[in-house]
Amino acid sequence: MASATRDAPDEEGVEFIHEEDGSITAKDIETGVASFGDTKAEALRMLAEAIELHEGGGESIDDPDAFLEEELGIDVADEPKGLPDFMQ
Repeated sequence: MASATRDAPDEEGVEFIHEEDGSITAKDIETGVASFGDTKAEALRMLAEAIELHEGGGESIDDPDAFLEEELGIDVADEPKGLPDFMQ
């Protein structure tokens, strides 16, 4: 069973949840945004990035297909377009 600890009282700060698999989830109390890592430090770094993105930070991706192909090496030419049949 996971266990949780808070570093600050009331409705601000970070709650750490020690997961059964050994990872640690860091949850921002105010926003509810959470992320995880193998250590508290890693979980906090990932949480900071998640909060930045949640608040509109980060870079915009103008061409998602180009991003997938160039940055992640995913060939999107063979990917089906539109909704799957069961969702139409």
